[in-house]
Amino acid sequence: MQIKLLAEGGKMKPGPALSQKLGPAGIPMPQVITKINEATKEFKGMKVPVELEIDLGTKEIEVKVFSPPVSELLKKELGIEKGSGMQAKVNSANASIEQIISVAKTKFQNLLCKDLKAAVKTVAGSCVSLGVLIENKSPVEIIQDIDEGKYDKEINEGKTETSDEKKKELDEHFEKIKKEQEKFVKAQEAKKAEEKKEEPAKEEENK
Repeated sequence: MQIKLLAEGGKMKPGPALSQKLGPAGIPMPQVITKINEATKEFKGMKVPVELEIDLGTKEIEVKVFSPPVSELLKKELGIEKGSGMQAKVNSANASIEQIISVAKTKFQNLLCKDLKAAVKTVAGSCVSLGVLIENKSPVEIIQDIDEGKYDKEINEGKTETSDEKKKELDEHFEKIKKEQEKFVKAQEAKKAEEKKEEPAKEEENK
């Protein structure tokens, strides 16, 4: 029997989805959870694809762990728990090109990319859905810069370390953006609250 799932590295807990599959086969849940957590412990804080191969005759369990999705690697690299829920208006982080190269190198073998440059563009593309800026710009602009060769030196050298000076500049720029975003989010929340207040009045009018 084969079971595919996305497990939280080293911290998977019993759940109905897994118990429904294991129960009929007579496989004890704690034993499976322990094996998964042992196999995924190096990916703490990330969700990783896991494949269970269970021999129904011998009850032997084999756990295969695959490379985490690009989005999970990005979140770990950037120290964020989740991406932005409003990508067009709110950003979740400001990455350096070196951080993008680092994720691309980690994931390279699993990406259908001919070279590291193509892998870096793929990772940059994943930043769009997470609301992550790269080098103070939108990922779409950065992909264009990569195509134009602006980051060929860093990519060819496989640079993964961001200088302290650059980190400081990126952080300072992002702090300014965050302040503006906080104003926007508060305005949106106030607007929604106002609309909720108006709903009962509209319902009364329509009666």
